[in-house]
Amino acid sequence: MSEVINHNGKIVADQRPADDIAGQSPLHHADLNSLASQGPQTGGVTIQERPLQGLLNLRCNKADKKQVTAVKKLLGVALPCDPLSSASNDDSVIRWLSPDEWLVSVDGAKAFELEAAFQANMPGHYSLVNVSGGYTILEISGDHAVDVIKKSAPIDVHQSSFPNDKVVSTVFAKSGAIIRRIAEDHFELIIRRSFADYLWIWLQDASREYGLVVKR
Repeated sequence: MSEVINHNGKIVADQRPADDIAGQSPLHHADLNSLASQGPQTGGVTIQERPLQGLLNLRCNKADKKQVTAVKKLLGVALPCDPLSSASNDDSVIRWLSPDEWLVSVDGAKAFELEAAFQANMPGHYSLVNVSGGYTILEISGDHAVDVIKKSAPIDVHQSSFPNDKVVSTVFAKSGAIIRRIAEDHFELIIRRSFADYLWIWLQDASREYGLVVKR
């Protein structure tokens, strides 16, 4: 860890590797960059990992106007309070997980700065935990992205039931995932590090009949 700071007794540690250590995503060994450059360039399903993103689990009181105001000021986007919703801007995404719980993603290099800013400026009783190391983010897009989701999760992905920006936590291929719809044929999956290998193999198989493209 390159830095540790103390805000009124609250320790905030920078979880990024030091500059002389290369950070590796849970799918580093799959060498997705080589697959992207050497594999098929057209197909019905495109998969892209968003490696080493900063993920912060936030628990606070949506009825506390001071906390809601502070979150908007810190993240530049209002806390989504409707069930299964999300909100985003160019720098961050906030996903509703439960009535008092949200998952925030930012660029990995900004996670420590954001956590420190919360500790310094967030009023009242709340919890903010950096869970970046336990997950990775995959994006699935393409004409048959919906078909892959249908194969993998017991959820209704029709646009009328699962509109853009909706978020669900669900069983996914006997594992689990937090799924957000980005566009009609574009989904984001947040998956646990410990299941990344298994789900990568699953997604390759589930996409085989449609043609799989790996994107950098």
